[in-house]
Amino acid sequence: MEVTSTDRGTAILASATVVTGLIAGSYYVFACAVMPGLGASGDRTFIEAMQNINAKIENPVFFLSFFGALVLPAWALRKFWPDRRLRLWIGAALGLYVIGLLTTMGINIPLNNDLAAAGDPAQLSGSVRIADPAAVRAHFENTWNTWNIARALLSTGAAACLARAMMLSPRDRSR
Repeated sequence: MEVTSTDRGTAILASATVVTGLIAGSYYVFACAVMPGLGASGDRTFIEAMQNINAKIENPVFFLSFFGALVLPAWALRKFWPDRRLRLWIGAALGLYVIGLLTTMGINIPLNNDLAAAGDPAQLSGSVRIADPAAVRAHFENTWNTWNIARALLSTGAAACLARAMMLSPRDRSR
């Protein structure tokens, strides 16, 4: 069986759809379960949990999906550029994901960094303790949640656009 350029393009597009869906799902889970669950916690618990999550999410598996959702649609766009319909859907997906990525870099990550720099919520005294955990949480929580929902919607829209492109993509029907 010979692998064609169309087959490779379809594999790239399918991979782009999957990783974009994974990222959308990550944001969705935070919006629907993680943040409401942490919202029911006390200030110190909330801060400690978010500091731990923010530290642990920086790992190769997450980064592969996070940046793959940028690179793979761009590669698919290049592969399918001559097809106007696919170009529009893949381009829309890429645009939505880039807006979400800019939101992450411009809002969510700086808030995460502020939270990390706030100190250790477990320390009740000393120079690394958080003097006012309620104020630290108030600075972080609502803004982070609002923009996380925006990222969830943007990346879900991107995944939907890629799924539509998959439906429109050429296939070798002779197999």
